Amino acid sequence: MKVDVLLGLQWGDEGKGKVVDVLTPRYDVVARFQGGPNAGHTLEFEGQKYVLRSIPSGIFQGDKVNIIGNGVVLDPSLFKAEAEALEASGHPLKERLHISKKAHLILPTHRILDAAYEAAKGDAKVGTTGKGIGPTYTDKVSRTGLRVGDILHNFEQKYAAAKARHEQILKSLNYEYDITEMEKTWLEGIDYLRTFHLVDSEHEVNNLLRAGKSVLCEGAQGTLLDVDFGSYPFVTSSNTICAGACSGLGLGPNKIGEVYGIMKAYCTRVGAGPFPTELFDETGKTLRNLGHEYGAVTGRERRCGWVDLVALRYAIMLNGVTQLILMKSDVLDGFDTIKACVAYKVNGEEIDYFPFDITEGVEPVYAELPGWKTDMTKITSEDEFPEEFNAYITFLEEQLETPIKIVSVGPDRAQTIERYVD
Repeated sequence: MKVDVLLGLQWGDEGKGKVVDVLTPRYDVVARFQGGPNAGHTLEFEGQKYVLRSIPSGIFQGDKVNIIGNGVVLDPSLFKAEAEALEASGHPLKERLHISKKAHLILPTHRILDAAYEAAKGDAKVGTTGKGIGPTYTDKVSRTGLRVGDILHNFEQKYAAAKARHEQILKSLNYEYDITEMEKTWLEGIDYLRTFHLVDSEHEVNNLLRAGKSVLCEGAQGTLLDVDFGSYPFVTSSNTICAGACSGLGLGPNKIGEVYGIMKAYCTRVGAGPFPTELFDETGKTLRNLGHEYGAVTGRERRCGWVDLVALRYAIMLNGVTQLILMKSDVLDGFDTIKACVAYKVNGEEIDYFPFDITEGVEPVYAELPGWKTDMTKITSEDEFPEEFNAYITFLEEQLETPIKIVSVGPDRAQTIERYVD
């Protein structure tokens, strides 16, 4: 058996949570491979709305194994709050969720360091979510981090040493803080974490594959936020691309099967950083309002713009995407004209590739297509698509050289249409 990978192709917020929930019935296992509680996956079904931050989106399917892999960073206090809220709404976790012992822990001092570093940057701040993700990954690569498995062995001593090291850094930054309440809830989260299945997830995933089980790997954020290939330095601290599934779960590259790439019919971004197709006019505001473009975790307004096919071609190449999933097409229902960026103009020269630096001097070159002026939210099959929408899909498939297999026409699980179905 091979694993299938599902990930975002833009700057995150593409709708991964809904798609994992839709696809989960076809899999035995859902495994999260990177990121932390800075990313929220929103799912809506049966009149309820859920936002998952660390827990895999397959948790609502009772007979599935859900795994938090070693590539994830976990905040015990936020995890406890998220898990208890799910259990209170009738979704038991203890028998469904397994957590890698090699996943790194976000400490209270990591969150304080995150705020301190951002404050020190002034106008050059990256716009982090303040959840301590960057400092935790920094400790990971500098070999000074704490992992989930450490809570089982000499934990108090290890935690005290890490805390003391962070406090020295904060002292050098002259940053004032009060850790008391945050630390109290965090230690309660540690006790709660001990009640779960803590596993060697790399062995578990590979054993499940050998046993013939089907596995869906779930990524967080989006390709353009990848620490190596995204719009650096305005990126996250982990590898959000398909290769991250290998390092974040302990899988060989030959274990990768289908790669689902998720894209919005337009484009959004949260926080600072370059965004070539960003709209600052009424059209941008309309996209934000119609698409309810506010961060699931932070509540921050998302910056909005037309779809960027240059960036998408780059993301498809990096991930080896085999099929595309088009989200939020219904948000464009009312537009007379739809625009799509097909190239960049840099210093007067037109290019069709994603360059080293897109921070300034990049002008989008647009193609224009007629809008469909139809309420897509009521459509239940591909046969009902308006002619103009079919033309838009065909245009995207030709530009991106990848088939669009699934189209979302609304936030609910039921508002999902599969194409190319035999």
